[in-house]
Amino acid sequence: MLVLFETPAGYAFFKLLDDSKLQETENLFKDFETPDAASKVVKLKHFQKFNDTTEALSAATAAVEGKLSKILKKSLKKVIAQEAQEQLLVADAKLGGVIKEKLNIQCLSNTAVQELMRCIRSQTDALISGLPKKEMAAMALGLAHSLSRYKLKFSPDKIDTMIVQAVCLLDDLDKELNNYIMRCREWYGWHFPELGKIITDHTAFVKTVKLIGTRENTMNTDLSDILPEEVEEKVKEAAEISMGTEITENDILNIQMLCDQVLEISDYRTQLYEYLKSRMMAVAPNLTVLVGDLVGARLISHAGSLLNLAKHPASTVQILGAEKALFRALKTKRDTPKYGLLYHSQLVGQSSAKNKGKMSRMLAAKAALACRVDALGDDEPGSGNNFELGAEHKAKLEARLRILEEGSLKRISGTGKAKSAFEKYYSKSEVRQFPAAADTTLPTKRKREEDTPKKVLIEEIGETEGAMPPKKKKKIKTEPQEEEGDEVFEEPTSEKKKKKKIKTEAEEEEAAQPSSEKKKKIKAEIEEQEGDEATPVKKKKKKVKEEVEDPEDSSEVFSAKKLKVKGETGEAEDETSVSGKKKKKKKSGEFQVEELGEEEAAAAMGSEKKKKKKKLSMGAGEET
Repeated sequence: MLVLFETPAGYAFFKLLDDSKLQETENLFKDFETPDAASKVVKLKHFQKFNDTTEALSAATAAVEGKLSKILKKSLKKVIAQEAQEQLLVADAKLGGVIKEKLNIQCLSNTAVQELMRCIRSQTDALISGLPKKEMAAMALGLAHSLSRYKLKFSPDKIDTMIVQAVCLLDDLDKELNNYIMRCREWYGWHFPELGKIITDHTAFVKTVKLIGTRENTMNTDLSDILPEEVEEKVKEAAEISMGTEITENDILNIQMLCDQVLEISDYRTQLYEYLKSRMMAVAPNLTVLVGDLVGARLISHAGSLLNLAKHPASTVQILGAEKALFRALKTKRDTPKYGLLYHSQLVGQSSAKNKGKMSRMLAAKAALACRVDALGDDEPGSGNNFELGAEHKAKLEARLRILEEGSLKRISGTGKAKSAFEKYYSKSEVRQFPAAADTTLPTKRKREEDTPKKVLIEEIGETEGAMPPKKKKKIKTEPQEEEGDEVFEEPTSEKKKKKKIKTEAEEEEAAQPSSEKKKKIKAEIEEQEGDEATPVKKKKKKVKEEVEDPEDSSEVFSAKKLKVKGETGEAEDETSVSGKKKKKKKSGEFQVEELGEEEAAAAMGSEKKKKKKKLSMGAGEET
């Protein structure tokens, strides 16, 4: 087996004397403890020395990139010609694949080969004869410097360094410009304070100050190239009545020099911005199309490089630039920020306040993909032609933003919810005609009563059914529960209540008959009551039938008032008749009976007559 060993001075080919050493690599370092022991394991076959540093640099760069250099190719052909069927041990597997492909040589690269390479490197000075140690060290140092200089000069990873420096300088120029302009406004404001309120644009203000100098020269100066006609007239009018202080020529010269500096910095800032746009489009085209040149440059600057930005996940890209707010929120256990530098992008700025968080999250995910394509894509950096991915993602995000802004109307179209939401914002046009009945001098109240249908009363329901109109209106209010301690209204079965009923009937007849006849009738009724106990019951029923309305009408009235009346038995009829004639109000409000109609007229008689009748009825009862 042959071993390919790379040194700063050239390529060395060793012959492996014992192939079994590769199988036992654990104790291989013991065989290389001394130069004599090392010479028993491997033997130098051929050494190809580099002619100069340039040749060494080209060979080193080819080895780093995994390519086959011309020097190595020539030397391999010489060595393999001598050893036709030898296997080549190589440290780099990628280089071994290239050698096998081009020269059809069997190459081997594994951990055992790596261990053998380390052992050979420890005894390089003894195994390679003819090269002093100082010369080998000098060539190694020179090759290291040349290789570092070459990588620094041509590395694609270092192109974004210019973007980082440019965007930082752009931010610094913006700060300095603001400071200079504010100083210029304040300085010249002592002489002409009205000019600062009339001209709000900074560049126009600085150019005007530089052109007119003192305010006395305003009337003789043509400002049409800088200001519109209306603003120019206002400036000239304000210059005549200005309240500012007087300044010398030396003062105005210094102010004009400051104006020159402001204009120069503004021009340089414009040039720097154009340069930054071109560099961003060349280095990171997808990111530039997606978030913009300034935001993309600030993201690269914050991450350090485009490669570092590509290594960040989307969640980190989303809050990049809001680190202070993030750690403050974590410390105080509050809501974390939703966006950082991405807040200044066009897509997030277009969205409403409630959708900014969603939009920044989606934009961060797409920006992370765009960074990885720009940094690690197959296309060479600087081509600027591979921005299709960024344009496609931007179109998707704009469509998604449109859906979010419109709401869920489009998604649920065809449903009743969508229809109601549509009618909420789009009113239907209705044509209404003026009613001719409204054109009248009568009060509007009567007109409305005629137009609107009248509600049917409970009394009218009875009339429509062909029943007689009720003579009495009863209002009975009952409560389902009665408090303890209150008296309960019971059926009038006792004799006292029967006597009271007779009295009330007598009172009705007294109004129409003279006093003598009244007394006779009262005595006759009392005698009949005591003589026969069965007759009053029959009389009661007859009187109840005469006085109380039809059962159908009464049941309708009570059902309309949501009251239940039991009219099945005779006792219930007695109860309804007595309750209809009596007027009883309890303090607790549980049972109230109000009587209306003819009985109220009889009850309204004088108190003196009632007392006399009671005495007569009581006297007649005692006699019997």
